[in-house]
Formats: sequence, C-alpha cells, structure tokens
Amino acid sequence: MTTQNPNGEPLIRVSHLKQYFPISTGFFKTKPLKAVDDISFDIMEGETLGLVGESGCGKTTAGRSILHLYKPTGGEVIYRGKPIKTAQDIADYRRKATMVFQDPYSSLDPRMTVADIIGEPLDVQHMYKTKEERRERILELMDHVGLNSEHAARYAHEFSGGQRQRVGIARSLAVNPDFIVCDEPVSALDVSIQAQVINMFDELQEQLNLTYLFIAHDLLVVRHISDRIAVMYLGHMVELAGADEIYERPLHPYTRALISAVPVPDPVKARANQRIAMTGEIPSPLNAPPGCPFHTRCPYAKESCKESMPELREIEKGRFVACHRIEEIG
Repeated sequence: MTTQNPNGEPLIRVSHLKQYFPISTGFFKTKPLKAVDDISFDIMEGETLGLVGESGCGKTTAGRSILHLYKPTGGEVIYRGKPIKTAQDIADYRRKATMVFQDPYSSLDPRMTVADIIGEPLDVQHMYKTKEERRERILELMDHVGLNSEHAARYAHEFSGGQRQRVGIARSLAVNPDFIVCDEPVSALDVSIQAQVINMFDELQEQLNLTYLFIAHDLLVVRHISDRIAVMYLGHMVELAGADEIYERPLHPYTRALISAVPVPDPVKARANQRIAMTGEIPSPLNAPPGCPFHTRCPYAKESCKESMPELREIEKGRFVACHRIEEIG
C-alpha cells in the first residue's frame, strides 16, 4: 500500500519500511525488536509531513531509517523515483537529505567552533574551491538562521539552547538539501523559543523550497507546521490525513485518544472536551501482541482485532486508517 498523492510524483516514497533490531535473549539467542514494522507513505515536494505518537512508537527510528542512518531491515526508500540501494545511491542521497537532531546539547561537537560545525558538511562533500568561498557560505548559512558573524568563532557551550539548535539547523542546510528530517527539533527548548524556531522552519521552507518530515510528540506544534499528519503506534502507522482533518475529526481510536489530550486554551471548550483515557500500558515492541497492535488498549476491540493486522487503507480521498472496525465506529 502506498499513500500516493495524485497531483504528481512524490519527492520521497517510503514503501513497506521495516527496522528490526536483534536483542539478545540468552546464549546465542536473539529476538527481533520491531521498532518500525511495515510502514508506507509519500512525502510530496514542498510539503511538511508530521509524524506523531507516544514515546517509543518508532518515530525517530523511522526518520533515521528513511535517511539510511540505519540500514532498513526491509522495504525501500525512493527519492525522486529512484530506489536508494547501493552505497553510491546513499552517498548521492545524503547530499540532498539531511537531519536536525533532537538534542542541541549532544549533537554538536564541543571541541569545534560554530564555523567548523556548520562547515563540516561542506568539507565532507567538497562543496567549495577556496577558503574564502567556504567562509562566505558559512556566514550565509548563519544569516539564514538568525546568527551573526561574531558567533562564528565561538564554541557550542557558549550558546543558549535555542542558539545551539539554530547552529544545528544551519549545518543541516549546508549541502543545499531538498529534504530534512526534523527529529523533535523544539522539544528541548523553552516554549517561547519553540515558537521562534518553528516560524524559522516555515520561513526557510518558503525561501529554499524545503520538504520536511517533522517528528514530534507535541500535537499543537505538529498541527501548526504540518500539511499532513501520520500517526504511529508500536511501529505501525494507524492514520494519515490532512492536519486539520486529524484534529477536527480523528477516526482511529488511538488518534482520538491523542487528540482528546491536547490542551484547549478556551476554558468553555476545555470543560466540554471529553478526555478519552487509554487503559493499560503500551506493549513492548519486543513482545508485540498479535493482530492489531492497539487492541490491548482499544475500547472497540473485538476478537477479530486480535487475529489479523488491519491494513492502512484509504477510506476517504487522501485519508488512510488502519482499523478493522472503522466503518462501525467512524
């Protein structure tokens, strides 16, 4: 199943992606931890696809697998119609696909100046002819993210968290990418700084025609920046639709529970909002339940839900849901 947009060929197509990690269970015995288990979707050029779910659902692993930072266990990633398979494919792909990491404190080398951190991708990809050209490009990137030239000779520890994340974003832009995986890029920042960084992502997308996979657990942030939203649960994708559709009319029982937990600033609406409390804990991906992964916590689950995995299928134009009982509960 591929969630293809009819308006053209996607920039990124993820087809039946799987990422399993072998976990030792005893002497010479291993068991696969299914962090990402058969997900498929498209990302169109210039759009932002939000990827949400509880901690441990496989969001970050999916992002890293799409960039081939982890070698996928199964499935494929297709960039501009070409599958990424060989070492040369991966090398070419990484000139056009980069990542902004979650923690600005640990993703920057404390021994390098800001200029060298931002310039490192230029060095690796041999993207300049002279040192002056390199310096001009670094200053241009710093200007894009709101840093001035005086910051170039400083070290990461001399900056605030928001400034460090700006350095990380400048580094991700160095190779003129088409596609950026943003792995919870504002979760470690103060709320006031989060808004500035999110607005900067919007401005950069417009200026540079960027495409984002925006991974986050903060549903308000995701709604603000995303065109479409995909919801993950225990390594599987359970719903995919436009951002407003997801928030105004969630269909999958898990999505409904997530949306019901989003704070509402209007006290009248907040009192009227019915919070859907999920029972039980998320099962371990090492011992995932058979059938629908959500059936152990779903108020609508029946015996059939325990027997087979529901397919992520298009039930309305552009709207995909993985639920055996969606016609009954929708």
